[in-house]
Amino acid sequence: MIEPLWTPTPAQIETAKITELRRAVSAQWQVDLLDSTALWRFSVDEREKFWRTIIEFCELKGETWGEQDSVDVDKLPGAKWFPDARFNFAENLLKRRDDGEALVFWGEDKVRRRMTFAELYDAVSQLAQALHTEGVEPGDRVVGYMPNTPEAIISMLAAASLGATWSSCSPDFGLQGVLDRFGQIEPKVLIACDGYFYNGKTHDIRKKTADLVSGVPSIQRVIIVPYALTEPDISGIRDAVDFTNFVGNFTPADIQFAQMPFSHPLYILYSSGTTGQPKCIVHEAGGMLLKHAVEQVAQFSIGPDSRVFWFTTLGWMMWNWLASNLAWGATLLLYDGSPFYPDGNVLWDFAAQEEMTLFGTSAKYIDACNKAGLKPMDTHDLSSLRSIGSTGSTLVPEGFDYVYSSIKSDVHLASMSGGTDIGGCFCGGDETLPVWRGEIQTAILGMATDVFDDDGNSVSGVKGELVCTKAFPAVPSFLNDVDGARIHDAYFARFPNVWTHGDFIERTEHGGFIIYGRSDATLNPGGVRIGTAEIYRQVEKLDEVLEGIVIGQEWDNDVRVVLFIVLRKGLTLDDALTDKIKKQVRANCTPRHVPARVVQVPDIPRTKSGKITELAVRDVVHGHAIKNAEALANPEALAHFKDRPELFR
Repeated sequence: MIEPLWTPTPAQIETAKITELRRAVSAQWQVDLLDSTALWRFSVDEREKFWRTIIEFCELKGETWGEQDSVDVDKLPGAKWFPDARFNFAENLLKRRDDGEALVFWGEDKVRRRMTFAELYDAVSQLAQALHTEGVEPGDRVVGYMPNTPEAIISMLAAASLGATWSSCSPDFGLQGVLDRFGQIEPKVLIACDGYFYNGKTHDIRKKTADLVSGVPSIQRVIIVPYALTEPDISGIRDAVDFTNFVGNFTPADIQFAQMPFSHPLYILYSSGTTGQPKCIVHEAGGMLLKHAVEQVAQFSIGPDSRVFWFTTLGWMMWNWLASNLAWGATLLLYDGSPFYPDGNVLWDFAAQEEMTLFGTSAKYIDACNKAGLKPMDTHDLSSLRSIGSTGSTLVPEGFDYVYSSIKSDVHLASMSGGTDIGGCFCGGDETLPVWRGEIQTAILGMATDVFDDDGNSVSGVKGELVCTKAFPAVPSFLNDVDGARIHDAYFARFPNVWTHGDFIERTEHGGFIIYGRSDATLNPGGVRIGTAEIYRQVEKLDEVLEGIVIGQEWDNDVRVVLFIVLRKGLTLDDALTDKIKKQVRANCTPRHVPARVVQVPDIPRTKSGKITELAVRDVVHGHAIKNAEALANPEALAHFKDRPELFR
């Protein structure tokens, strides 16, 4: 009999925040919710009641939340939540103002910093005053071109306190990639670093910043945060001022938080942009606060005793997610740089030394640790670690095995799936449920997550489309999409009044989910739908293979499966290894999954957040133009897939 990898103890269930929330909902609305599954059902059937309870349960602060919970609650898109609310997002993240640790920062082996909640509040106060004097007001855009430093958090909070909209890119973005993003949103203020550290090297970005400012005429002020360089000369950057000098004339004081509507634009995030200019995704302040309240407080039990880490940059939505944990009084553990410098232990050193309670990362990082043979449970004291979060791509079953055999045996592993599109997740973890190998545990509270077949029927035990069938507060909009046509075409064209996310997914017998990859990258040899994750799982089991990427190549009036692989150093693909790979796939999948061609490449292109880019590779193979290679972290890797003779026979 198959057993779960982890089962919560009765004590863990009793003390979980989701249990406390379930009881609060039951008491407030006179219902008898016996478990978290019943709570989820209530949260989607009685959405207005549920979200009202979340505001009260999480003690969200606002001038008023209004009497009306929603307007047009059955419209998707189109529902409006708490239309009379007036609140400030930053005020909720700055409620704690004591000497407890708010931020702990490691910049590789170069920088260590700590900041209390009181110091954070004061720093935000000074910057907010300086920005206000500069003319920043509600509706203006403030952008960051920054590493994951305390100043990035301070800058976002200062902008939000004034009612401005925040957007960011990490400093490893190329110039065109930043122009493609910031150029669309017309920011008034740019906050940038002088440089950053990666893999032990210092990278100076002042020239890129100068060119960026020249290319975005709306920028009126540039604030440079000294980080990687000693007394950097910033005279070559138009309208630039040193961060310390910019705030130096202002004395910390009580912040005058601008009270804004629920629908006020808080963040502008971006699609990957690998198939064209990135879409500017606008997230409402209220939607982000409520969505993160559920995911962090209810699903992860985040509170004042939590020390929360997520390995992310400012180019990934998980940075915005991480920042929100301040609202529950948690300490943020910030890391910037390579996760494998000086070796693969650095993040586990961080976890042990800073008594991390939540270690968040990407599935690819977990796989890389596994491939590197790391065993943190033998080398590090991880006794404080309660949860491990994984997202960004599919965590394969072997990744689950690795976590419990090599990292920690008694940890809650929460594989999550969502996206930049909603600033959060459709499905993820629940501390009161077992963890089953290879499965995401459950649908997130408030999200009517379902699986549809091609005809729009809800299905279980078979693969289909990930959908959300009811409105939720974090539904975004696209910038300048006046009539809503672009948002409709992106998410609602296939099934009316239903969000179709673009993931190929299956609901399991345990009530959880298995993700098989993006449905727009799904392979269709002979008309049979195949998820790319199924092939990756088998190929990456082999010791010789570090990583793979698979596409469907148009061939002979059909589609054939082509697998590209990166091998361990010193290995070369030969007939024997090709045969071994094909046998591995055939034995564990189906004959349809077996690649018609296996091709060795030295590198695989990926987005800034670390996701491999199947669609870009497919376009290169078919000779199509890549519209936005700047969106990639390593665009030079695309050359390895062009005009390969193996693909023309």
